[in-house]
Amino acid sequence: MPIAYYITHPQVQIDASIPVREWGLSDIGRARAFAMLDQPWIGSIRRIVSSGERKAIETAEILAKRLRLTVEVRERMHENDRSATGFLPSHEFEVVADQFFANPHDSVRGWERAVDAQTRIASEVDAVLGVDDTQDIAFVGHGGVGTLLLLHLSGREISREADQPAGGGNYFAYDIGARRIVHGWRPIDRPAPQHSS
Repeated sequence: MPIAYYITHPQVQIDASIPVREWGLSDIGRARAFAMLDQPWIGSIRRIVSSGERKAIETAEILAKRLRLTVEVRERMHENDRSATGFLPSHEFEVVADQFFANPHDSVRGWERAVDAQTRIASEVDAVLGVDDTQDIAFVGHGGVGTLLLLHLSGREISREADQPAGGGNYFAYDIGARRIVHGWRPIDRPAPQHSS
């Protein structure tokens, strides 16, 4: 059963003086991305597809180097377009993000609408899986569109309830053949929970 993993970049170096899409990983984020390499689920990945944002590419390149793969960049896998506001302080960002998910058909403060971001990320993933659904694939991207993708693949309404844990650096797994979510968000750098029988 081929699996698609959607991986969000971990912590970034915040710099209000440059565009958000040009932010790179912080030291903590890089350490977590390298810790991901010790997790057993990455060994089966045979293809890596990344957003064109720097933080996603840096995460994808760490994975690609270990697996001896190349990174394919799809520009339309970017995070929801928030360029209308640019950098927002953490508290203000959380308020606007709540509104983004709560009002998916509206542009909140000029941001890309949630319904449009969801359609975009779903079509990008569908385009990749449409030509390659026989091997495990890693999509490396972002928390906002990743959450919208998870909801789309689950057949659920847009809501922030499915948002990844704070800080980024999480992943979910999708069974390509069965077209179902295997599991929701888990940290990229921690072993999967063990269930006793």
